[in-house]
Amino acid sequence: MSLIRILILSLAPLLLLTVASAQKLEPGPNAKRPAETVYTRARLTSSFEERGRLYVRMKLLPRSKIPFTTMTYRVRDKDLVRPFSAGSSVEFLAERLDGENTITAMRLAPECRKFQKC
Repeated sequence: MSLIRILILSLAPLLLLTVASAQKLEPGPNAKRPAETVYTRARLTSSFEERGRLYVRMKLLPRSKIPFTTMTYRVRDKDLVRPFSAGSSVEFLAERLDGENTITAMRLAPECRKFQKC
């Protein structure tokens, strides 16, 4: 084999790697996108402590697309609930942690009026 042919055959894989790494990868149609943060609106009905953990009961608004109207959530940090009293209208974020629905963020929400968009 000639020297030129040996050089071409030995440099070909390097050239392919360079071209492949220079291509921009775009996510496909089935790629997962980061989830949008969605707050759920509810009314805080009560809170209680059980086995050293704080729980709250929330009455969810009818448009929340969850089949139950009142649900119990564990609270990650007691300071999240401290500024709210029973009957407060709130918006909250919840995640599934340690096998329980857990509130990770909560804020005061304006009162929803009947027959008006919230």
